[in-house]
Amino acid sequence: MLNKTDVIASFAKGLRVLECFSAEHPRLAVSDVAEATGLDRATSRRCLLTLHKLGYADYDGKFFSLTPRVLRLGMGALAALPLPQIVQPWLDQLSEQIGQSCSVSILDGTEIVYLARAAQRRVMSIGLMPGSRLPAHCTSMGRILLATLSEPEARALIDASDLTPRTPRSLTEPDDIMAEVARVREQGFAVIDQEVEIGLRSIAVPVVNAKGSVVAALNTGMAAIGTSPAPLIEDFLPALLKTRDGIRRVLN
Repeated sequence: MLNKTDVIASFAKGLRVLECFSAEHPRLAVSDVAEATGLDRATSRRCLLTLHKLGYADYDGKFFSLTPRVLRLGMGALAALPLPQIVQPWLDQLSEQIGQSCSVSILDGTEIVYLARAAQRRVMSIGLMPGSRLPAHCTSMGRILLATLSEPEARALIDASDLTPRTPRSLTEPDDIMAEVARVREQGFAVIDQEVEIGLRSIAVPVVNAKGSVVAALNTGMAAIGTSPAPLIEDFLPALLKTRDGIRRVLN
């Protein structure tokens, strides 16, 4: 049990400020940070100026934006995790075998975080790499990971998600998304048909350790060709499952 004296409140506030920045909000003013964090403007300003002084943020007199120095924090944490090191050779082999990019991710709140990736030709307009984030509710790996939760837990995360449609095919009603999560839970894999980006389909399976616990999700994606995603299942699901089984044997 932690005592109040064991927690550095100012450090916690600084981390809250860092978490405000995202792909959707790369440049923030003091007022933006204060609103997002619930901190007062003076505290938000001091945190931002501290990040600027230490080289973690640029400041143009009005807006703050993060610098590449911040990557040291995230990449250092990823490098310290054993899972990316274990799965990377399996991803490389799978990617070469099927000729498509493959990824492994974990759930962090309402988003998935990419832990490892083996890239072939690019099929998304955005570049993905370890540390990249995408919404969980509309991604194949996200739905796999949501399906591992209890229904109340999954519903709480979906209700907390930004359900703004990314494409005309995106599901935006919580009940519809929950129905898809239930389908994924029953069939053991997830298929996304152009919900994240038009022209992109993906399929994912859970990554399970030797004890049978789901620790991550594994996926591959391809350009949407034809009217049905059925070939995605026929062509790639067996290879994904074989790789999943191989990873399971080496995970404690």
